[in-house]
Amino acid sequence: MKFVPARLFGIFSNDMAIDLGTANTVVFVRNQGIVLNEPSVVAVRANTNQVLAAGKAAKEMLGKTPENIVACRPMRDGVIANFELTESMLRYFIRAVHDDRRTLVRPRMIIGVPSGITQVELRAVKDSAKQAGAREPVRTIIEPMAAAIGAGLPVQEPSGNMIIDIGGGTTEVAIISLKNVVFCRSVRVGGDEMDRAIVQYVKRKYNLLIGERTAEQIKIEIGAAMLTEDIADKSVHVKGRDLVTGVPKTITLTAPEVNEALLETIANIVDVVRVALENTPPELSSDLVDRGIVMAGGSSLLRCLDQLLSKETGLPVRVAEDPLFCVVKGAGKVLENLDLFKDALME
Repeated sequence: MKFVPARLFGIFSNDMAIDLGTANTVVFVRNQGIVLNEPSVVAVRANTNQVLAAGKAAKEMLGKTPENIVACRPMRDGVIANFELTESMLRYFIRAVHDDRRTLVRPRMIIGVPSGITQVELRAVKDSAKQAGAREPVRTIIEPMAAAIGAGLPVQEPSGNMIIDIGGGTTEVAIISLKNVVFCRSVRVGGDEMDRAIVQYVKRKYNLLIGERTAEQIKIEIGAAMLTEDIADKSVHVKGRDLVTGVPKTITLTAPEVNEALLETIANIVDVVRVALENTPPELSSDLVDRGIVMAGGSSLLRCLDQLLSKETGLPVRVAEDPLFCVVKGAGKVLENLDLFKDALME
């Protein structure tokens, strides 16, 4: 998604909802919708921390920069790993969609955060947003709640709603009723862990070193939670560095091999879903039999993951529409209806 020129935004449309994700940062502006969707990557000069690029342009630099340029992902496992770089990236994105010269009003901001976030990590998120130009107080909402609202679940009703939000750094499972979380469990396993599993598998089996960007592309092309007829015979050519000879080499990696590499990570996701179901009150469990489970987050798009979870739980499982944007859409709805959803916000 391309940047929308800041001059197009009215002076009264500067409030923002942000999904500050491990893999992608998505920005929603009030009355405008989603205006930015970029990888959570920033490139800076090594000595001065001057931002050279952020988003897609910076992601293209990963693993390819000279010594005087650092390209990195400042978010890890859904939380801030590098405060200064996160602040710089956030400021860069905010300025891309909000022209401070046209209005003296700082934007109100709601940010989605993992449910397992610590107080120290939460403070880092709020401080980064304030330093990047947000108006106080910076409000936060846990990502599974925002994802449930964004997916269109009736969270305000006295009935059980189950959401699985699988992002780049975390998998979060929540049971929601009456705009509150009844039970929630978060594990720091997600799309990034799947990529690292593929890297390790290729290294162990073929003595070939590949980068996480290459592993992500392999996952997208032939990755699957279950092998079906349409994917089982697929393969890709993978280029990397031979760890024995030290020279570049190409191998052929098959879908069954990628599935084998992903099994442990997928098992962790299945386990956390089971834990959530075991801790769901009986009355809400009966609602789930009819309503089923909804999946959100970019990593929920892994082939056949919904089918596998349905098989393991015995419940209907579906992927939400636009799963990558459920969190930011939900945070945006809260932003536009603060009185209605104030109970859904974190204290």
